[in-house]
Order: sequence, then structure tokens, then C-alpha cells
Amino acid sequence: MKSFKDRVNETTRGGWIRAGVWSALYIAFVIWVAWGDWKSLGWLALLPLIVDAFTTKYINYSWWRKYKDTNKVLYTICSWVDAIVFALVAVYFINLYLFQNYQIPSSSLEKTLRVGDFLYVSKMAYGARVPQTPLSMPLVQHTMPEWLGGGKSYFDHPHWEYKRLKGWTSPKKGEIVVFNFPAGDTVCTGIDGENDLYTLKFYYGEELIRNRPDVFGEIVARPVDRRENYVKRCVGEPGDSLKIIDNVIFTKPSAISDQPSDWQREPEREGLQLNYFVHTDGFRLSNKYMDKIGLSLADRNQSADGLTYHFPLTEAMKETLEKNSHIVSIELEQSNEKIAVYPLGHNEWTRDNYGPIYIPRKGDKIMITEENYWVYKRIADAYEFQPIAIGSEYEFQMDYYWMMGDNRHNSADSRFWGFVPEDHIVGRPVFIWLSIDKDKHHIRWNRIGNTMKQW
Repeated sequence: MKSFKDRVNETTRGGWIRAGVWSALYIAFVIWVAWGDWKSLGWLALLPLIVDAFTTKYINYSWWRKYKDTNKVLYTICSWVDAIVFALVAVYFINLYLFQNYQIPSSSLEKTLRVGDFLYVSKMAYGARVPQTPLSMPLVQHTMPEWLGGGKSYFDHPHWEYKRLKGWTSPKKGEIVVFNFPAGDTVCTGIDGENDLYTLKFYYGEELIRNRPDVFGEIVARPVDRRENYVKRCVGEPGDSLKIIDNVIFTKPSAISDQPSDWQREPEREGLQLNYFVHTDGFRLSNKYMDKIGLSLADRNQSADGLTYHFPLTEAMKETLEKNSHIVSIELEQSNEKIAVYPLGHNEWTRDNYGPIYIPRKGDKIMITEENYWVYKRIADAYEFQPIAIGSEYEFQMDYYWMMGDNRHNSADSRFWGFVPEDHIVGRPVFIWLSIDKDKHHIRWNRIGNTMKQW
């Protein structure tokens, strides 16, 4: 066996350079992970293994290479295993700590972000979360693809406590944010779309749901980091009060008084959409015309008599339609009183007129009353696992946010399922790296490279 001195002398300059680069990256990563919890610096004990892999090579990770000429089957199998393991480990760490690819699945942010946009989502911006379910399949959120047999894509154990690494900012009002669906801790797998148990129980009753697995499917509980990924715009930060009047959002920081002049109106955004009923004189709008004003195929809803259309429209789209001589009137869709908003069944608010509601921040202490009990009960029960009672003071353990879509009347957002806890925040979209128009089956080249500043 070669001596340590001989191994050092045989190490090339390139080997030492590679060892130095990888060691520096590993040290920086461990410090980042350990920030605020220095016990994690113990991972630096693995540093000699990294140096050895590029220099002295006491541990022979490439033992199988010597069989290249004598046992080609073994050599080929080990080559594939080596490549696959390296790729999986690299993807796992990149996806967990650096960035994630996210595809826009619904129209809740249309026309700001469109169905078919693929986003580069930075996890470093708000600080990456240490995985709560570390043993999982990379690039799979919670369920394995059917061609791999389906079933859970993660193991429930070990389960690590919530910890967020050091980021350079936190979600701010106006920013688009990717987060885990707060009400997605318990879902019914047989229902597409909004399948959280809390909403379904409100409309159908728990007994029916549990007695009809053929309709509602299996009831599944999911940890925070395995819940569906949602993307919305942050319209309320921790410590803000928020209210909606006739579809217009108003907020105010808690530090100022409660005078009407203290409430600040949310800036009007170019992509903001509301639903309208468009009445014509009998003239049918052509697909070419609807393409021109920017209506997707999914948004082209028409009555049986052909006289009325139901469209989500921006202000610019509405103005274009108003210039059409065949348009008799354009009527704003009013709130449907049958659609309950958060907290379900415990207020008279609506989708278009909501609040006021206070968005808690970590350390806040609030007296629980009959008026706010149901507003904060889900926070205490589902996110912080603390007792809550009317007449007692409650101290919040996390920051909370209020998220809404720009397509206001076609967005399942905080108005329907409430606050977004800080431990559900995934990351901040940075730019669009691909955009596919599923209606026309082509690439939207003009959207590729669009950044968050343009949203």
C-alpha cells in the first residue's frame, strides 16, 4: 500500500485545485445551513473525505473502473449507477436549496403569468427551507408518476422540524410568491382542483366524504413541504390590516391609527382581471377577434342564445370591447353569496367585499374574542398546534401573509383558505425560462426571459 507521502506527491496540481474549489463550496454551504444553529457545523467533519476524493484517494470510489477490460458487464452497470446516483444527488440538492422549476397550471395570475409559463424560482431569496421530509424522490412533489407505480414519493420518517436558512429578504407586498397550499395538509385524492378536506367538509359534510370513497377518494395527510405548490401575489405582509371594498384591496400597517386616510389602496396593475357579462346585439364574436383581445380558449364562455358572453377582462380589454358597435352592455359579475369565504361559515364577507382582517406577525399577542376566534383558530390548530380560547391572549409563533391572484374572480386564494404561514413559503420567481401556448401549441418567444420586475 502506498504511503500518505507518496499519495500526496502523486496528486496533480489539477487535483489540488479541484479539492480546494469543492472544499470551499462545501464549507460555505455548511456555514449557510448552520447559520443560527452552530451545532450543524459538525458536518465539516466530512471535509477530509472531499479532499481525499480529489487528492490522496485512500477511499477508492472508482474501484469498478479497473474492470473495464476484464468484466465489461460489471463496468457498464457500475458506470450507469455512478452517473444516476451523481445526477440524483445533484438534482436533489439544487432543487432543495438553490432553485426550482415551476409551471403555471392555472389562470389565477393571468395576464401577469400565463398558463404554460415555466418559472425559475429562487429558493435563496427568502432562504431555503431545510427539508422536513428528507427521504424523497427528487423533482416529485408528493405522488410518484403512474409509470413508476404511483403512491407516495416520500417517507414520513425521519421528519425534521421547520428551519429556514439565511435569505436576503422576505416576501413583500406586490411580489409574486410560490408557496405550499396551506389547506393542503389533508386532501381527498379523488377530487380534482380544490380538494382540501376543510372546504369539502363545509359543502358536503364529513360523513358523506368518508362514506363515499368512490367519489372523494382516499383522505391523505401531507407534511408542509409535500403540499401542492401555489403561486400568487403577496398583497398583505405580517402586521398589516387588510380589507377589500368592491374588488379593491386596501391595507394599512398596524402601527398607525385607524383613520380612513390611513388605509392605502393597492396599486392598479396592468394584468388585473375581473369577470364581466358581455351582452351583444346577437352578433357572435369570432375566435379571431377573441384572440386579438387576448382571451384564451378556456375563458370564452358563451350563453346558449349567443347573446351573452362571460369573460375575465383587464381594463384595457374592457375598453377594446366597449368600442365594438355590436356590444350592447358590459356588466361586472357580482359576488356569489353561496360561495363561502374564510373562515368558512363564520362571517358575512364575500369574495368582492372582505374584511377588515389583521395579518399576524411573529410575537404578536392578540386577545381572542367571539369576533376573531374563527379567524385565528386555524392558525392555532393547524399551523402552530397551540390551544386557543375566547377570552384568552394568544401569541403567534410565525409570520403570516395574505396571497391573492391578479385574475380576481378566477383565483382560489387567501379569501377562501386564509393565511399563508412563513413555513409554507417556497421561493420567489425570478424569470420565465420557457412559455408554451397550449391553445395554439407553440412557444411564446416574447415571454421568455421576462423577469419579476415586469410582473
